[in-house]
Amino acid sequence: MAKKCVVCGKGTETGFAVSHSNIKTKRTWKSNVQKVKALVDGTPRRVNVCTRCLKAGKVQRVV
Repeated sequence: MAKKCVVCGKGTETGFAVSHSNIKTKRTWKSNVQKVKALVDGTPRRVNVCTRCLKAGKVQRVV
């Protein structure tokens, strides 16, 4: 399962960690994606949503 938000599509980013001596090594930044129960097309389903979309209210959570 990919660590990707179903609302905005935010996922894992890749890049370089740059040391003080300018040595570059590959690294990844993982997005803060939570598995929540939300309404999708009127039915409750478990979906992966980033915390920014949860905070903005873009997802209708089911309690």
